[in-house]
Amino acid sequence: MKKKHIGSSFDEFLEEEEILEECKEEAAKRVLVWQLEQEMKKQNLTKEEVAKRMHTSRAAVNRVLDPRQPSTLRSLTAAARAVGKRLKVSLA
Repeated sequence: MKKKHIGSSFDEFLEEEEILEECKEEAAKRVLVWQLEQEMKKQNLTKEEVAKRMHTSRAAVNRVLDPRQPSTLRSLTAAARAVGKRLKVSLA
């Protein structure tokens, strides 16, 4: 039996499976969520406090902090501001 993925990169495998972009999107959001959570811990902020600062509900904060849930740039920017940071987005 020939192993078709021997010698290929993981990105090539994900591309063959047609999930490369989805994985990259989730990975980027996981990094952003991790950064937000680290800043929340550093400042001893609860999700409720972040929600107040964002002028939204705790459920909305939970969605922003869930890497599998899509978030708008507006929501991500508001979350960054709520912890005293700014969101930087660029094309690569």
